[in-house]
Amino acid sequence: MEKLSYERPIINKLNTGLMNKFGTRVDNTPVTHIDGVPVKKLIADFGSPCFVISERTIRETYRNAVRAFSTRYPKVQFAWSYKTNYLNAVCNVFHSEGSWAEVVSYFEYEKAMGNGVPGDKIIFNGPDKTARDLKIAVQNNSLIHIDHFDELYLLAEILKEESQKARVAIRVNMDTGVYPMWDRFGFNYENGTAWSAINKIMANSQMEMTGIHCHIGTYMMSTSSYAVATSKLCDLLKNIQQVHNVTLEYIDLGGGFATANTLRGSYLQGADVIPTIDDYAEVITSTILNYGFRPEQLPTLFLETGRALIDDAGYLLGSVIALKRLSDGRRATILDFGINILFTAFWYDHKVSPAQNFTSQSEDMVLYGPLCMNIDVVRENINLPLLNRGDHVVVHRVGAYNMTQWMQFIQMRPKVVMIDMQGMPHLIRNNESLQTITAHERMPDHLAQFNL
Repeated sequence: MEKLSYERPIINKLNTGLMNKFGTRVDNTPVTHIDGVPVKKLIADFGSPCFVISERTIRETYRNAVRAFSTRYPKVQFAWSYKTNYLNAVCNVFHSEGSWAEVVSYFEYEKAMGNGVPGDKIIFNGPDKTARDLKIAVQNNSLIHIDHFDELYLLAEILKEESQKARVAIRVNMDTGVYPMWDRFGFNYENGTAWSAINKIMANSQMEMTGIHCHIGTYMMSTSSYAVATSKLCDLLKNIQQVHNVTLEYIDLGGGFATANTLRGSYLQGADVIPTIDDYAEVITSTILNYGFRPEQLPTLFLETGRALIDDAGYLLGSVIALKRLSDGRRATILDFGINILFTAFWYDHKVSPAQNFTSQSEDMVLYGPLCMNIDVVRENINLPLLNRGDHVVVHRVGAYNMTQWMQFIQMRPKVVMIDMQGMPHLIRNNESLQTITAHERMPDHLAQFNL
C-alpha cells in the first residue's frame, strides 16, 4: 500500500458560492496524458522541463480557421507566421496543410526556403531588409511588403541592375479605434503617406504593385477594429483602380487574433471573452463583400495568423524542485523552468495543471522559476493542490513565441517534442549543451592560462 504524504493542517475560509464538504470548489483537473501519451513517460524519455507540441491540435486548429474564412469568402490564402514558431517541423505541418510562409527577416527567409517553400509563396515583411535581402527576394519572385520610404528607395536602386520586376505591396498603419495605435510600421493611411508611397511605386516601371497589407496589433479582442482596417484597405484598392487603372491581387490583414490565454490582470478568463475565429472571419469577409467590388475583381484575402493557430498546440512540462514559505506566509512552489523559456509568462496567466492525482486540499501560492532573478515568476497567484517535490506540472497554451523568444540564461534550453497524428512522440529540437553554447566562443591566447 502506497504511503500517504503528509499535508499540514490549515484553516480554510469558506465563502458563499459553489461548495463541497471541503470548502469552495476548485476546478483543478490532473493532466496525465497529452494526445494519449503519458506525461510522466514524456518527462522520463525527454527530460524535465520539455516542450510538447501536438500535431493533431495544429492541424485541427488550422483546418477550422480555413473553414471559417473559406466558407464565407471565395479566395483565401493563409501564410504561416515564422516568428511565432519557426521550428522546422512546426512550419512544415502548416505548409503541408497549404499555408504559405510569412517572414520578417532574412534568417526566417532562409528557413522558409530551406523548408522547401517556393520563393513566390513567401511574403517578406519587416522593416529590416538589406540590399542583399531585397535582391534575393526579387530574384526568387517573392512578395516584398515595403515598410518605409528608405526601403522603397533602396529597392528602386537595386532594380536598376535587375532584369525582372519586383512584386511589391506596402504595409499600411491606420486608426482603427484601438489605442495605442500601431503606427511604428508601414505608411500611415490618415496623413496620406500610404497614398504617396503607392504613387511612387506606380511611377516605377520595375515595380509591380500586387497588394496592400496591414497588421493592426496583437491579441486583438475587438472585431470591429478589423472591420475598420478592412474597409480602409478596400478604399485604397478602389482608389488605385480609379486613378491608376490597376486591379490589385490581394489584401493582407496580417494577424493578431486573440487566443484563450488570459492576459495578466484580466478579471475574466480569456476563453470567456475572446472572439472566435468565426467572429473574426465574419467581420473581415463581410466588409470586403459589401464594399462593392465586382465578383471578378474581388481580391484574394491573405492572413498571417500565428498565435491563434499554434498557441493551443503547445505544452510545457516541468517538475517541482522545492517548496517554501515566504515572509508574509504565502506558499511558494519552485519549478525547474522559468521566464527564460516561458517568456509569455510576462503577459499571460497561463493555466497550470498538476500531472498526477492529488488530494482535495488546495492553497493559493506563487509559482517561481529556478533563476537567480527576482522577476522569475511563472504565476504571481494561483490556487493549486499542495504539490510536493518531484511532482510534475503541465503549462497550457505555450505554442506561440516561447520557442522563438526563449533565452539561454542561467539554464540551457530544453528539448522540444512533437506528438504525431498516431500518438508517436518525435524529438524535433534537441536540448542545448555546454558544447553547443560555447562552440562560437573564442579565447584570446593571453587568457588561456592562469594561476589561482
